[in-house]
Amino acid sequence: MKKVLKNVSFVILLLKMCVIFGQETSAQKRIIIDVGHGGKDTGAIGINGIQEKDVVMSIANEILRLNNDLEKPLDIYLTRYSDTLISLSNRTKLAKALKADLFVSLHCNHSDNPDAKGIEVYALRKQERFSKESVFAGYKIERALCKTIGYESRGVKFANFQVLRETTEYCPAILMELGFLSNIDEAQYLMRKENVLAIALSILKKL
Repeated sequence: MKKVLKNVSFVILLLKMCVIFGQETSAQKRIIIDVGHGGKDTGAIGINGIQEKDVVMSIANEILRLNNDLEKPLDIYLTRYSDTLISLSNRTKLAKALKADLFVSLHCNHSDNPDAKGIEVYALRKQERFSKESVFAGYKIERALCKTIGYESRGVKFANFQVLRETTEYCPAILMELGFLSNIDEAQYLMRKENVLAIALSILKKL
């Protein structure tokens, strides 16, 4: 029953977004922020118990708040606004329904090596229409983040992730790994509100 309710809720959200899109006359850039994991899918669990789903939700909420304070805010939509699990295919359907200009999926990394650290960004190698735009967007955001918060750069890489593969026909798309929760320093860093704010601001500036 819970699964049915979640699916219904997502459909209602999708319909609302389509209505909003149909009413808009603004030429502002439209961004989909894919908030990774959610609900029973916690994602990575940090060495200090911090959960990936909560970290990326906090960052996404800060992006929204900061954007709303801008004189000319971007059209930003999240794939989830609470601790719910949305299917990967439903996440990418938003990009198509809203005719997004950019799809950004937020995640945190994990490794068996506790010394692994840094930020990395993924794009789809075989993306024909938006390959250059995806790589450029990923590079801009990753460089800004590393410069602002002092994280190590792990570069822009290629992967066949579903959320990238299914947006290939609609818009540029990237998946960001915002530090390693298995690294004690980065896990502790991501627990502090002021640091979450710094990450959100750095991302927003480059959208």
